[in-house]
Amino acid sequence: MRTIAKYLATTSLVLVATAAALPSWAADVDATSAIDTVTVYPDGATVTRVIALDLASGDNTLVAKDFPLSLDPSSLRVEGEAGAKLTIGTIDARPPRAAPPVNLPELDKRIEALKDQRADLQGVIDSATARRKFAQHFAEASPAGLGDKGDARPITEWRAAFAAVAEEIATADTAIREAARKQREIDRQIAQLEAERSAKPPSKLEVRIDVASAAATKATLRVTYTVRNARWLPLYDARLDTGAKDRKPQLELVRRAEVTQSTGEDWSNVTLGVSTVRISRGGSAPELNSLVAQYPQVARPVAAGTVSDPARPAPVARQMQPHLSKMAESAEPRERADEQQAVAEIGDFQATFKIPGRVSLGAAEGAKSLRIASVNVPADLAVRAAPVMDPTAFLEASFRQSDEATLLPGKVAIYRDGVFVGRGKITASAKDDIVRLGFGADDKVKIERAVLKRNEGSAGLLVTTSKTDERAFKTTIRNGHDFPIKIAIEDQLPVSENEDIVVEMLPASTPPTASNIRDKRGVLEWSFDAKPGESKDINFAWRIRWPKDKSMVIAPAG
Repeated sequence: MRTIAKYLATTSLVLVATAAALPSWAADVDATSAIDTVTVYPDGATVTRVIALDLASGDNTLVAKDFPLSLDPSSLRVEGEAGAKLTIGTIDARPPRAAPPVNLPELDKRIEALKDQRADLQGVIDSATARRKFAQHFAEASPAGLGDKGDARPITEWRAAFAAVAEEIATADTAIREAARKQREIDRQIAQLEAERSAKPPSKLEVRIDVASAAATKATLRVTYTVRNARWLPLYDARLDTGAKDRKPQLELVRRAEVTQSTGEDWSNVTLGVSTVRISRGGSAPELNSLVAQYPQVARPVAAGTVSDPARPAPVARQMQPHLSKMAESAEPRERADEQQAVAEIGDFQATFKIPGRVSLGAAEGAKSLRIASVNVPADLAVRAAPVMDPTAFLEASFRQSDEATLLPGKVAIYRDGVFVGRGKITASAKDDIVRLGFGADDKVKIERAVLKRNEGSAGLLVTTSKTDERAFKTTIRNGHDFPIKIAIEDQLPVSENEDIVVEMLPASTPPTASNIRDKRGVLEWSFDAKPGESKDINFAWRIRWPKDKSMVIAPAG
């Protein structure tokens, strides 16, 4: 007895020790989340979901099965608060297991019954097919018109025999077609039931969060993650008031964000913001490898079955650089409706615009345009033209970018004195940059460009004769406005990239006021203030010389 008692005590001690070494298993708690906040970037979005629930004391594992499959699991972060001390442990994301349908036995019974019906119909088809074959065989084995002894039968008898065979075959064909049609319908029903019977692939992601609470409490958790299938593009409205004698020109630039998303989840009644941060660029600049200048090595033949020389330098890959109507008056006074505008948070490295109120955007809803900011600035007007390509004069407004947030490149809708005149593009512009926008054709400024001379020949002494191309043009500009306006005319002087090809602007040319406009070689500009009704001529002439034994062409720069 003593031996037995000692064994039981030892066993008891072992059991207690084992129980103390085991962790306390956390209970699974079903949790439902709701999207609260979304920040959209040019190349993705950050989504914040809120989970509010009652927690029991101790360890719990929250299981939320309503997260999108497109989220980046490495971006999952959790924070929150509760009425008691709450510790957040691990967080895990996984596709939930495909669950079989709950009515599996009923589906199996329906499929089995349909298969039995199909088998019965197949019996009808087989029977009708046999009857048809028998009728055909009878017609072939007993030719009509011959009796048992080869004597001719009356015509009425062989006609009755033919009619009987035809009727039998037609009856069999009708039975086969009707049974086949019913089989096709049964096959469709079976396929639908088998699809319902199969386990559905998961359409959502399951997120599990381990938490430990010091006491039973109400808790609120915020789960943040990143998705890639979302973006916003900058759009602009540029509304120019060309002014009057007592009012200077003014420009209103309205910023808009065009938001699209196909994340697999609907953003319903959320707080929405857009940010200029680009999340897919990475955190650091690319690291460059060394470039080696050397003589090309002669390729050595490689024997079959051997590997190539590992010391042979690989070709250097090119680094690709990443490439933004006036309403009718009413009898009663009316107030103009104001458009909702975002609240800007401008930092040293990025800008975030938060849309006031709540916004909804479905996963397959398409693009939604939201106004995020606007600014009114004084504008300087000018007329610009490139008559070498188009004699049309275009009105241009320039202004100094005064907003702290950088203007990202994007499309701009152009309005002049309340009338939509077209679309254009705006380039990236930081604070204090000068921005220029075109506002359509100015029909009161007339421009004509005439060719005065075009001569191709040779020049020089007989021994050193070279070929020449000499051209002269005259551009006439007339200001038809009753007010002065600045006019800028652009033209092209060919540029030589070979010392044997000499280009010179001739003395007859009107001196340009600027050259290499927009850092483009040979692009010249003549700008002046034109008085009301004033006409002005601009002369432009140039000559090209090159060796007589060579050909020369003038082509646009690549």
